[in-house]
Amino acid sequence: MSLIPSFFSGRRNNMFDLWDPFQDFPFTGGALSVPGETASFANTRIDWKETPEAHVFKADLPGVKKEEVKVEVEEGRILQISGDRSVEKEEKNDKWHRVERSSGQFMRRFRLPENVKVEEVKAAMENGVLTVTVPKAEVKKPDVKAIDISG
Repeated sequence: MSLIPSFFSGRRNNMFDLWDPFQDFPFTGGALSVPGETASFANTRIDWKETPEAHVFKADLPGVKKEEVKVEVEEGRILQISGDRSVEKEEKNDKWHRVERSSGQFMRRFRLPENVKVEEVKAAMENGVLTVTVPKAEVKKPDVKAIDISG
């Protein structure tokens, strides 16, 4: 995967966000999708903000239970948020007029900066919103020793 700077795709991508070439592809699913099923919601939108204390990620995951979501930090400080939204069961007598809500698997990956405490990542889910908090490590300022100038 390659990095793409934020100026290519507007404010929602961060320069540390791993680029998904199919994120905004207009024909998600296309001819390869399963009939009667919407393509996966791989384009799950995630906000990433930085505060003085942490990096905070928020994902809207309506209808997804916390048991269906995985938050992992891989080697190299890659935060991965993934999950699966089940397809609604179809009854024999049901007649669908429109299917717009997406289902299927999703995965988003973000390269975290060096100044984070990956061992202290916390995740919480409330009202369909996943919040992942990645605390920042204190940046050590180098010790500066003044040297007298002899004259």
